[in-house]
Amino acid sequence: DVRVMEKTGGKTGLWRRDDAVVPAPAPIASPTVPAGARAAVVAVSDRAAAGTYPDRGGPLLAGLLTELGFAVGDVVLVPDDVDAIVDALRTAVAEGIDLVVTTGGTGFSPRDNTPEATRQVLERDAAGLVETLRAADRDRVPTSVLSRGVAGTAGRTIVVNLPGSTGGVRDGVRVLAPVIGHAVAQVHGGGDHG
Repeated sequence: DVRVMEKTGGKTGLWRRDDAVVPAPAPIASPTVPAGARAAVVAVSDRAAAGTYPDRGGPLLAGLLTELGFAVGDVVLVPDDVDAIVDALRTAVAEGIDLVVTTGGTGFSPRDNTPEATRQVLERDAAGLVETLRAADRDRVPTSVLSRGVAGTAGRTIVVNLPGSTGGVRDGVRVLAPVIGHAVAQVHGGGDHG
């Protein structure tokens, strides 16, 4: 017996049989994060900052980064305001945080300002990270290519923008997991230089 459980492409895009068992995404890899590495999470959302909507992406992201081996402080919650985002990022850089990951504000809405704010802080781009983040799940989530997120370094801090959805956060951390420990080591002058 042969039966179609799932198909992608064509006029209907993604189609899944109602009783299909969808395989779970691959687990997050355990990279070698340098001892004592610190990460900060900046959650960007007007509604969550105003208290009218619970922030789910920030706490999820903090937990996933902790699982990878980073020491993570409290989630910094800011509105979709360029100055507020820039201030949060510059504070983390000044504190010597190794990795800052933002969640939210990367789409096409007029209030999605995270990439513009991040560019004001970055000194060097990391185009390969964002290209991989956008491409990783585009067959499963075609809208992932609409993320305008950026990544790069400011001093010895790596900054990466992720979407605000919990799925986008999980998928993003899955992409970062195998390489982010090595990237942190490189920024601090260790590891192979590639």
